[in-house]
Amino acid sequence: MIQHIVVFCGASEGYIPVYIETAYQMGAAIANRQCSMIYGGAKLGLMGAVADGALQHGGKVTGIIPQFLQDKEIIHEAISETIVVETMHERKLKMYERCDGIIALPGGWGTLDELFEMMTWAQLGLHQKPIGILNCNGFYEPFMAMLNNMLLEGFVKEAYMKMLIVSDDIEDLLEKMMTYQPVELLPPTMNTQQL
Repeated sequence: MIQHIVVFCGASEGYIPVYIETAYQMGAAIANRQCSMIYGGAKLGLMGAVADGALQHGGKVTGIIPQFLQDKEIIHEAISETIVVETMHERKLKMYERCDGIIALPGGWGTLDELFEMMTWAQLGLHQKPIGILNCNGFYEPFMAMLNNMLLEGFVKEAYMKMLIVSDDIEDLLEKMMTYQPVELLPPTMNTQQL
């Protein structure tokens, strides 16, 4: 059962209102399911909106932020708990340790960095937590096309693609995450034809 969800998303708002509106709705939906939320700790952009959505619907929100980003991203002072760490690596590790489900909303390089790390760890068999991608406004279509190209060109196994839960609907995504069955990975092999 998923009780603690980490949300990766941008500290910017994007150019169209649907992104920030959807982030708020995601936070609300997580709180309405009685789940706690972990995120990057800022009150700006989608990060602030997803925190506000959870807080205003009675949710518990934990923010994890590196010391050097405190001034740049401006800590959300209303959240339930703030954890200040030394590095970006420590931030990702703390987020991972505290969650049992992962969701990516639209964002920039930092969001993709966080998402790819969770995907890579799952691929390596280090965790079996569901990884959800909310494809708001088709934002992740180019990303999924790139992943499919990796599959077609032989750099990613089909089983790895099944680890990702992708939807353009919040409730559908959350429901699929709640019922996720971990993918059975093949044991490591030295046969490069099977990689």
